[in-house]
Parts: sequence; C-alpha cells; structure tokens
Amino acid sequence: MARTKEFDPDAALQSALELFWRRGYEATSMADLVDHLGIGRASIYATFGNKHELYLKALDRYGETQDPPLLDALSKPGPALPAVRQMVRRFADESTVEARRARGCFITNTAAELGPHDPEAARRVELSWSHVETLTHAALVRAQGQGELPPDRDPRALARMLLVLMQGMRVVGKTSQNPARVRDAAEQALTLLD
Repeated sequence: MARTKEFDPDAALQSALELFWRRGYEATSMADLVDHLGIGRASIYATFGNKHELYLKALDRYGETQDPPLLDALSKPGPALPAVRQMVRRFADESTVEARRARGCFITNTAAELGPHDPEAARRVELSWSHVETLTHAALVRAQGQGELPPDRDPRALARMLLVLMQGMRVVGKTSQNPARVRDAAEQALTLLD
C-alpha cells in the first residue's frame, strides 16, 4: 500500500524557490534543502527529483507567478504606452528597493549563475525573456497603432532594448548603493518612446 505524503508538495516547492532565490543554486546544498523544507531527502527525491530538477521546477514556478501580472498590465484595453512606462519603472523600483534589491530577480540570477553552462536553465531563462519581449512588443505595436508611439520607431527593437535594460537594472540594482543610477537609466530609456 502506497504511503501518503506527509507534506504539501506545493508549499515545499515554494519554499525551495525562496531558498534558491536567496542563496543561488551552487550555494544551496541538499542538506540546506532538507533543513529549509523540513522534509527528508528521500521525500525530496521522490517528489521533485534531484537538486537540479527541483531548481528547474522552482524556476518554472517563478515564471508562473511573475508573468501573469505583467501580461495583465500590458494587455489592458486603452492606451498601451503608459503600461510600458509603468513596467519599466516597476523594474527600476524593484531593483532599488532594499527589500527586493539584495535577492534580485530569480531569472536574472539564474542567467548569470547557470546560463553559460546549463542548457536547461538557459532555455528557461530564454523562454522568460522571450515572453517579456513579446508582451512588450505587442504593447508597443498597439501603442503605435493608436498613435501613442511615433511611426518611425521600431517596436521590436524597442522591446528588445527595454528587455536588456530591465535585466541590466536587476544586475546593477543588486550591488549598487546608488538607486539614482538605475532610475536615471530607466527614465533616459523611456525618452525613446516619446
């Protein structure tokens, strides 16, 4: 007879996400996961697989929780350009607010730590970035069609530039003690939408 799980796998995955997000992949051992999740190593392996598989599942969970609000904000009816500006400013704020600054963005952290040598992690990072770029591009195309964005602007190139800017803000925000550096860069980039 199969034994029933004595823990909530969903809560355990969220807890693992938070630990990986705070410490990174390499700095988190299986012993750390056992201690943090409060479940046995065998239960972790049986439910999530090895540490790498658990990390990838945590990365997937992060995307599932972070992307819907972005989609909602960029696809609301009405003027599109204010939503794009708000998104860039939100990234700037999150990159400089002390409570979020230290841990940064889980996707950006993964890109820096694992992206160069872990194809599965790199694929998930690329999917996330492509999603943000696609949402931003669609909003900019809509803005251009509504006369908010000048016709001589390239929505695809602007979406790519904003993606790179937002990821760069996450990196700089983690270590810079000068929040104006990130906020000024964001505001300067937004002038390209005028």
